[in-house]
Amino acid sequence: MLISFFEEFPTAKNLSKLKLVRWPTGLYIAAASFQEFERIRMMLQNQKQVREVIYWPVLQKHEGYWISPFSRQQALQRIFTELHGRKIPVILDLELPTTKNPWLYLLEARHFRSNKRLIQNFINTYPGRIMVAEYYPERRWQENFMSIVGLHYPSAKASIIKMLYTSLHHFKRGFLQQELQRGKQEYGARFKIAVGTIAKGIGGQEPILSAAALRKDLEMMRQANVPEVIIYRLGGLNKSYAAVLQASSKSS
Repeated sequence: MLISFFEEFPTAKNLSKLKLVRWPTGLYIAAASFQEFERIRMMLQNQKQVREVIYWPVLQKHEGYWISPFSRQQALQRIFTELHGRKIPVILDLELPTTKNPWLYLLEARHFRSNKRLIQNFINTYPGRIMVAEYYPERRWQENFMSIVGLHYPSAKASIIKMLYTSLHHFKRGFLQQELQRGKQEYGARFKIAVGTIAKGIGGQEPILSAAALRKDLEMMRQANVPEVIIYRLGGLNKSYAAVLQASSKSS
C-alpha cells in the first residue's frame, strides 16, 4: 500500500515535512497554474523518497476553486489548455463551489452542460495519467446523482480517489468495509482512498484526526487491499503521525 500526501499549500514550511518521511511516497501538489506547479516540482527533485509529483490544479476562489460544471468556464478552459499535449500525472478535485462562490450556481447555470462535457472530454482524452477525487464513499444511487451534477464521470482510464475523511464524517465501520469492497470490485487497481484530515484545509475549520484514529483508518485500508492511501495533508505531519504511517507502510 503506497502512502502518499496531498499538499494544498505547498510552502517551504509545509514541504519541509518531507524530512519525516522514510518510505517511498507520492505528492499531490495544488497550484493555480502549470508554471507554478513546475516551479514546485523542480524544488522537489532531490527528495529521493518522492516517487511521483502529481499536479492538482486549483482555480481562484471567485472562479469556484475546485473543478465542477459550476466553475467559471474560462477557468476550466485555461487549466485544460495549459495541459494540452502534456503527459504529467494530474488530479481533478471534483467539488461544488458552495463555500467559495455560491453565485456561480446562477452565473454558470447556462454553461452547466458544456462545462460538464468539457470536464468529461478532458478526462477521456488527456494523454497522461489522470485521477479524480470525489466526495466520500456513497451508495450507488447517490453516486448516480453525483454523475448528474457533474461530480462523478464514467471513465475506463481515470483512477478514482474517494475522500474518506473520518475527522469530518462519522461512518459506520460496516458501511465503510462494504464501500471499500465495492470500490475495489468496480475500479480494481484504479481505486484509491484519501484519509485525514491531519491539518486544516482551505475552509480553516476542519477537525484534526488523532494518530490513533489514523492508525485505525490505515488498518482498514490495508485489510481491504487498497493500493494507495493519500493523507490530507503533508503540512500536518509530525513525529506521531510519521510513526503510524511508517509502520503502516512497512506492514503493507
